[in-house]
Amino acid sequence: MPRGKTTGKTMGKPARQLLFSEALRQQKHPSAKDPPPLPRTSMADDTQGATMDRILQEISAVSHKLEGMDSTMEALTVEARSMRLDIAGFQLQISGLDQRVATVETQVASWTDRDQELLHLRSTLTNLEDRSRGNNVRLLGFPEEGAQTGPQETRQKWPPHPIIVCMLHHMQTCQVLQAARTQGPLRSGNLEIRLSADFSKETAERRKAFLSFRTQLRRLDVKFGLFEPARMWITKNGESLNFYDPEDLRPFLEGLHDQAQSMEMSVQTPQDIRGLPSGVGHPAHASEPEGRFTIDPQTRGRDLERLTKS
Repeated sequence: MPRGKTTGKTMGKPARQLLFSEALRQQKHPSAKDPPPLPRTSMADDTQGATMDRILQEISAVSHKLEGMDSTMEALTVEARSMRLDIAGFQLQISGLDQRVATVETQVASWTDRDQELLHLRSTLTNLEDRSRGNNVRLLGFPEEGAQTGPQETRQKWPPHPIIVCMLHHMQTCQVLQAARTQGPLRSGNLEIRLSADFSKETAERRKAFLSFRTQLRRLDVKFGLFEPARMWITKNGESLNFYDPEDLRPFLEGLHDQAQSMEMSVQTPQDIRGLPSGVGHPAHASEPEGRFTIDPQTRGRDLERLTKS
């Protein structure tokens, strides 16, 4: 061992006691040059206290938020309960409306069936009325005061009432009406007496509606005929059609009118018309198919006679 260095093993007991007492003295009475070291326990306590304060602040903030959320949840719960009650009321109203709609649908279905039945009965009644009037002949324009006494003449403001003549057989009715068509109206002085068939009110209105299309049909070069009781038969470009309702004839004529306008716009010069095939562009000269005929108002008596014979 070198000199000047001692260890615990070589140092004697008195030397060790001296060193220990010196260390205790320095610890109890430190020098002014060296500041006293801070105790470790106080620093840890300060850090722990700051951390606890921060944690408490966060906990209080979270508690405030939870309180706000609790109030919001309570309000939402109350609103949800009110909405649930409203939905229950709506469901009751909807169920009541469903029952009412079902009742109304049942009534409408019954009314629809009833309307169909009424229309069928009305058509049957009109048909029976027309058949019962089949032997009648209406005299229109016959004066009601045939024999007048005295120089005074009465002026009628209204046309005379028609006179209904009932024939014994239907063939006699057809012969009288045929003679009236071929020979024209009868005349008595200055009065014109016309003979016509007797129809029900609905049939007469339908015939009048069909006859209102005569001018338009002639303008479109469509051949037509009105058959009894109320059936319009027309022929256009070799095609024959029957109409029983005037409202069905209107859209057909509108389509023919549009077609005629498109043909007029497509044809520019007369040379184009000459180059067309026979019957195209000239409906009046179109060939009729064999076995078909048309009713002309001027010769419908002969046409009807030819129809009955065929």
